[in-house]
Amino acid sequence: MDLVTVDKLLTTTHSVRKRLDFTRPVEPEVLEECISIATHAPSGSNRQDWSFMVVTDADKKKAIADLYRKSWYAYASARPVESAFLREHPNAAERMGRVASSAQYLADHMHETPVLVIPCIEGRTDNAPIWMQASVFGSILPAAWSLMLALRARGLGSAWTSLHLRYEKETAEILGIPYDKVMQTALLPVAYYTGADFKPTERLPAGPRTFWDSWGTTR
Repeated sequence: MDLVTVDKLLTTTHSVRKRLDFTRPVEPEVLEECISIATHAPSGSNRQDWSFMVVTDADKKKAIADLYRKSWYAYASARPVESAFLREHPNAAERMGRVASSAQYLADHMHETPVLVIPCIEGRTDNAPIWMQASVFGSILPAAWSLMLALRARGLGSAWTSLHLRYEKETAEILGIPYDKVMQTALLPVAYYTGADFKPTERLPAGPRTFWDSWGTTR
């Protein structure tokens, strides 16, 4: 196994927003190949209860994008959530400003994305205990991430978003998803990306957050 190639893929699969190419079509065959690869991800009890809603219809994309934008403005107007990054990164304010600008751009242009993909799974976790939520989401989110990796390997960008879930039921009505039986888990805008290749993402060091045998005990 070529670890250099694998490590590069894992460290350069960004959430792509401003560099999505809205003018270049995404071939259905490429998307189907990536989804096929994604289905090799693990799922609880190997149930494989996933499905992938692919949206290319312009009117449906616009309707979903309108819901996403509405949710984005509600989210953006709220107080920022405290995080380790905000506490510890020396340029956190500047970096978060760029992230906010990028997220705003995606919210304004979501409807222009060639393809929207919504990973779904059978069953709902509304009011379910945490172990059940973990089992259900753990049976679809690895496949969604594998899809993003497969897209990246083929020169396509995507971004992990979930704000449309504030209006999951309305989205289900637009797409004919049986809301009481199938749960949406994310919304991935998919397009070829513009510009040069990506550099590894900047992250806080893992060492101080890797605990051994007891919480807070590091090596």
